[in-house]
Amino acid sequence: MKFYDVLRGVAVGIIWTITGRIKYMNRDRLPDNDNYILVGPHRTWWDPVWYAVAAYPKHFIFMAKIELFKFPPLAWLIRAAGAFPVDRENVGPSVIKVPVRELKSGSRSLIMFPSGSRHSDKLKSGTILIAKMSGKVIVPAVYQGPVKFSQLFKRRNTTINFGEPIVVDRKDKLDKENITKYTQMIQAAFDRLDHEVDPDWVYVDPKHEKK
Repeated sequence: MKFYDVLRGVAVGIIWTITGRIKYMNRDRLPDNDNYILVGPHRTWWDPVWYAVAAYPKHFIFMAKIELFKFPPLAWLIRAAGAFPVDRENVGPSVIKVPVRELKSGSRSLIMFPSGSRHSDKLKSGTILIAKMSGKVIVPAVYQGPVKFSQLFKRRNTTINFGEPIVVDRKDKLDKENITKYTQMIQAAFDRLDHEVDPDWVYVDPKHEKK
C-alpha cells in the first residue's frame, strides 16, 4: 500500500503545478470506517485520479480497459495504482467478482463510472449490482473543471463535490423497476451536486463539441 501513497503524493504535486489547488466540498459525507463505491459522471480521462486524491487517505481500486495493460511498464504502474483490467468487448465475471471481493474483504474502496464511458450519459446497472452483492453504499461525486488537456494548463478552478451515501437494499430484486429507481437516485444526486457547486455549470463533451 505504501507505493499507492507515493503515487498519491506525486499526483498531488503534478495537479498543483498544472492546475493549482482543488476545492473539495462535503468530504464529511464520505464513510469513515467502511469501504464504499465512489461514483461520478465520467467527464475526463483523469477524473479517477482527481477523485482518488480528493478522497484520500482512503485507497481505491478502479476498472481500466484491458488495452492499457498490454505495455508492461504501464501495466505495472496502473496495477500499483489500483487498476484491474476489463475487456469491454468480452466482459467476464471478474468485472463483478474482483470489486465485490475487495469491498467485502479488502481494505480498498472502488471508484466507478456508471456510464462506463466518457462519451455516454446513460447510466448502467453494474454499480447497483456491485453495491447489492457487497453490501456497501454508493457515494455520488461530481467533478467540475477542465475537460480538455489544453485547459489543464490554464489553471482554471477545479471542484470535487461529494454527496450523501445511497444504500441499495439487499432485499431488492434487480428487476427493471428497481434498476430504474436506483439509477434515477444516482442521476438526481449528480444533478444536485453539480447545482451545489455552480447552478449555471453545464458539461459539454469535447468529442461532441467538435461535431
